[in-house]
Amino acid sequence: MATPDYNVFNTTAIHAGQKADPVTKSRALPLYRTTSFVFDNVAHASRLFALQEFGNIYTRLGNPTNEVLEARVSALEGALASVSVASGTAAIFNTVINIAKAGDEIVSASNLYGGSYTMFEAILPDFGITTRFADLHNLDSFEQAINSRTRLIFAETIGNPSLDVADIDALSALAKKHHLPLVIDATFTTPCLLRSIEHGADIVINSLSKWMGGHGTAIGGIVSDAGNFDWSDPRFELYNRPDPNYHGLRWAHDLPPELKRIAFALRFRTVPLRNLGACLSPDNAWIFLQGLETLPLRMARHAENAAAVASYLKQHPKVAWVRYPGLADDPSKKLADRLLTRGAGGMVVFGVRGGLEAGARFIESLQLFSHLANVGDAKSLALHPASTSHSQLSEAQQRAAGLPPDLVRLSIGLENQKDILVDLAAALDAV
Repeated sequence: MATPDYNVFNTTAIHAGQKADPVTKSRALPLYRTTSFVFDNVAHASRLFALQEFGNIYTRLGNPTNEVLEARVSALEGALASVSVASGTAAIFNTVINIAKAGDEIVSASNLYGGSYTMFEAILPDFGITTRFADLHNLDSFEQAINSRTRLIFAETIGNPSLDVADIDALSALAKKHHLPLVIDATFTTPCLLRSIEHGADIVINSLSKWMGGHGTAIGGIVSDAGNFDWSDPRFELYNRPDPNYHGLRWAHDLPPELKRIAFALRFRTVPLRNLGACLSPDNAWIFLQGLETLPLRMARHAENAAAVASYLKQHPKVAWVRYPGLADDPSKKLADRLLTRGAGGMVVFGVRGGLEAGARFIESLQLFSHLANVGDAKSLALHPASTSHSQLSEAQQRAAGLPPDLVRLSIGLENQKDILVDLAAALDAV
């Protein structure tokens, strides 16, 4: 199935999941600042807690404002259900522990955001979960890393910060061959540039803090369940053994058919989210919904501006190398032509001739660009990841993640294209 036209996204991004408030007739979405919700009676409360009826209980589990956000992202991603959480990192961690337990393993591409790499390499082992890293450019390395203890495959649509594009179709075929869920972090593309579920992803994660929110004003994450994976394989013990949280419920067997399809999302909400508490505040959910309304328009402009920046840097004599999936000679160009037909994203990375000191001089000479650790803002941003966002990794780990020491990461904003290029030119002149 081809990626829907932007016009479809424009309508979905504005309207999905919401109707005018039936009581007040408010057209704008109300912000429900409440911890808890009143039950009709004891029987009603009992049904809610027993999962016999859906409704509002406590904002840690769900909130009417968050519910609209979740429904809208589900519609944009083509998912059956989504769950919002406090951050993109929380979304990844809770996804892993909603599938794997002590003694299990996961297989992941090595070109990851530094926080994700550290989580997988240094933190998950304390929970008894081992990560085997594979080379995104070598599908055989994924196959070789899979064994009887593997419980999921993980990759980013566009790697942070190397900007390598993942062949999601090929990863999906491998995952299906071994009956494993494919988990994709789609933050750098959003569904406007790539609907990962249509290419075989089973679970899609987005950092709401980035392009979905789009203005650098709130932290949040969201997990979307395609509803296609069969969890009844005994290897997925969390879904097949009686769950003491719910009186022995077996998530892959005892739910009605319509809920069994979203067993992952339902368990995610009622086990790790409910009991570990990484909930998204309704205030932040409301902020993200404002961003989603303009997401299709913004993603098109981000990609257009980024393509212009990449082309400019490519011909500049003080630039040693440039990575952008849309460049004609980029290693990911062939995949970008197939998967990213709406644009190759809003990120550009490059190296300044002169190495680390030259890169530092470049960043400190920027005026329009903000020097900070974020991406996906309406404003253009710049960072030296090796000394900041990925500094917890050794140089060997950084290079394995596609991060050479001289790499400068640019998140290209929505400013006038000429103003962006003028600022880059002035900063390069200062090197």
